[in-house]
Amino acid sequence: MLKGDGMGATKKPQKEDVPKEEQRPTATKVVELPPLVAEPAPLGLIGLAVAALVLALSDLGQSSIAHKSLMIPWTLFLGATAQFIAGIMEYRRNNVFGATAFTTYSMLWYSVSLTLFITIFHGDVGFDLAHYAHGLIGFMIFSLILTLASAMTNKVFFGILIFIDLAIFTLVTHILFDTATEPVGVSLIGVSALSFYGAMAILVNTMADKQVFPMGKSVWTP
Repeated sequence: MLKGDGMGATKKPQKEDVPKEEQRPTATKVVELPPLVAEPAPLGLIGLAVAALVLALSDLGQSSIAHKSLMIPWTLFLGATAQFIAGIMEYRRNNVFGATAFTTYSMLWYSVSLTLFITIFHGDVGFDLAHYAHGLIGFMIFSLILTLASAMTNKVFFGILIFIDLAIFTLVTHILFDTATEPVGVSLIGVSALSFYGAMAILVNTMADKQVFPMGKSVWTP
């Protein structure tokens, strides 16, 4: 006899007394947790910083034109591939701004690298770089849209996008109107400097689990 629930003793149910439906094993629901993805922004920003620095010093006349082909590894692997990897990781993190920014700019760097390769290694052929400029104009329109979105992130990202816009604009004017390359170089120096700082800030802040280097608040809150 067992202790009852206040209404008298209860009989311990035997196995044969239990309905067959209740004898079936209960299904266990398996919930798969999303895999952890590390912060990819430092990788993308370092790639951008180094590639921009290499091109900037070339535009400022600090490297030999004869050895211009040596820029391609830096623009291809750091400017393009590093940002592409970071962008794909940002998609896994559901970060639409970081994913869009890194992947689209990686495609720009792939285009720049291929253009450098074609024009350098086929230097005996006369190229009309207007097509290159037209592509840059199209990308600049998108870059301005991304700049607007970056105003809702932080001041470092917003500053990087501003300098990128200036670099593309001055490069287009150089190609179409034969203006000096120094403004392109100065703009790329701004891109590189802010990207180095952003990579450092995000890496150190993440490792320290607190804000050591500020990124600045957003400049626009719609």
